[in-house]
Amino acid sequence: MKSLQRGVYRLLSAVGIGAVLLVSACDTDFLNTEPLDSISSDATWADGPLSEAFIYNVYSFLGYGGFEEQMLASITDEAMFTHAGRNINTFTEGTESPANLGWMSPTYYWDNMYLAIRQANIALQELPNSTFDNDDLRDRLMGEAHFLRAYYYHQLARFYGGVPLVEKPYGLNEDYEVPRATWEETVNFIVADLDKAAELLAGKPETDGRASRLSALALKSRILLYAASDLHYAPAAGAVSSTLASYPHLDLLAYSGGDREARWRAARDAARMALEEGTGYKLGLTEPVSPEEGRQNYISLSMGGGSSVGDAAAAEELILQRTVTPLYTQESNWPLGPIHFGINNGPNGYHNWAGNTPIQQLVDDYEMMDGSTFDWDNPDHAANPYEDRDPRFYATVMYDGSGWKPRPSDVAPIDPYDEIQTGYYDDGKGGFIPGVDTRESSVENWNGSRTHYYVRKFIDPDPALKDNQSNAQVIPWPFIRYTEVVLNYVETCLELGNEAEARDWLNQVRFRVGMPAVQDSGEDLMYRYRNERRIELAYEEHRYHDARRWLIAEETQGRPIEIIDVRATLKPGKQPRVPYKYDPSVYDYEYTVATNTENESRSWSDKMYFRAISRDEISRNPQLVQNPGF
Repeated sequence: MKSLQRGVYRLLSAVGIGAVLLVSACDTDFLNTEPLDSISSDATWADGPLSEAFIYNVYSFLGYGGFEEQMLASITDEAMFTHAGRNINTFTEGTESPANLGWMSPTYYWDNMYLAIRQANIALQELPNSTFDNDDLRDRLMGEAHFLRAYYYHQLARFYGGVPLVEKPYGLNEDYEVPRATWEETVNFIVADLDKAAELLAGKPETDGRASRLSALALKSRILLYAASDLHYAPAAGAVSSTLASYPHLDLLAYSGGDREARWRAARDAARMALEEGTGYKLGLTEPVSPEEGRQNYISLSMGGGSSVGDAAAAEELILQRTVTPLYTQESNWPLGPIHFGINNGPNGYHNWAGNTPIQQLVDDYEMMDGSTFDWDNPDHAANPYEDRDPRFYATVMYDGSGWKPRPSDVAPIDPYDEIQTGYYDDGKGGFIPGVDTRESSVENWNGSRTHYYVRKFIDPDPALKDNQSNAQVIPWPFIRYTEVVLNYVETCLELGNEAEARDWLNQVRFRVGMPAVQDSGEDLMYRYRNERRIELAYEEHRYHDARRWLIAEETQGRPIEIIDVRATLKPGKQPRVPYKYDPSVYDYEYTVATNTENESRSWSDKMYFRAISRDEISRNPQLVQNPGF
């Protein structure tokens, strides 16, 4: 495999950056000196802090988590990447091939994951024989290595299905041709690693950004939920997709049979164990909080305790996070600096780049405050689409007229009211003035949203922070949070017929944000659950996988992108506000949903259930079997 070969040459015995195995080119005595800028393998495993530094390097492959310039949300029905070009369209338009891969994040890219797995394998090989005198630290590092190997394999499994299972670091002259394991074997391998991690990490110190017993239990609940889902049950997958049904190696992607109910029970039990081990944020309520409190609760959850504006106690929601301030000292090699999420995604009228903007399909799926469905055919909804919506909408999406931070000094004269302007406003002379946050703005129009929305979630609302500065915020990325485990548990209860338990936990999530209880049952309850998961976990890298494992991706990702056009026309006898301000007493507002194909023409092909293995990987390892449709 390309990844294993690269790992051998680049990371044969790496210990952080610049810590390499020393190989003498000859036996000349005067060359046999100890370099001052590197650390030998023997020295590493004889020293606790150096061994810990090695594990820190294994963590570094987690990267920025989902806080990347191009988010996974933008290849789902959550968002569109404003600056999309060939590499993202290649995927969303269904033209990806092994020779022409679409955009992939290093957090799941095949090659990068095997480099990470190799590092974990080195640690797991060397730590049992390490000679430093701290058994608790040794067990903790072993537990972290097992967790990280499981995490990286689970990333590969989510995108590719069964993959080659490599349990040791390969040497230079070994055979790297390893076949793909079946889906069942891959899941079992991941679960075994997580069980071992949970055992070794029990009672160990917990540090933000590092694996714990709870993170191992929570990740186990996730992979077992996936394993039980329709995409990974061959009869269900084949009934929906002829591409999957005709694939001769379907055991690489799914169980051919077996006891599905037992798999759902295993997923339920794993989720329940994680729930009992941890604590979420403001769960356990028996009635909804006020809409304003609900909005603030969700903002606090999104900030993960990292903002002066939110509730610091919301940090307890995080089970595993990517901390933004470097987690460790510079010497211990955590080479990731501040997150650029604000500048990457904020409005152009604040000198930001509008990267991953919400699309209308996501906006429409937020319920009304009374729990009813938003409906454009309802005249009241259509006239005021941003009124009386689920409080999470206001904490997640910036829309025309919503308040935000103080404008930069050069933009403040245009908008002294600090409101998002993504519409077009009657100038009183027969024309319309484009909002300062549109693509027709006088401020960096090339960075304006194409959907006329901006993402608010994960951008620190502290008015003192300027998002166009790269070090503006320290919001953590939630690799795993407690509410995901709650929702995993709800889904397993529904699949096993325990609707009362499912409703109880689902309503706790809703009460926290001010939404009323769900009373549905049967298919209606499953629909409500799936929409609740979509809304609660928006922009957290779940929608991509959920739509696939539920076998509904054709209905979600296959839809053309919808956007909103906002027009403000002066009421009779009124004069335009200069500078403009959102004002329903002066303007009549019209909201028109439109299809946007100027950036992407999305389509669906069943091959998109899984990602293609690159042609280079197949060439380097003839035992690899390509995924269906490629």
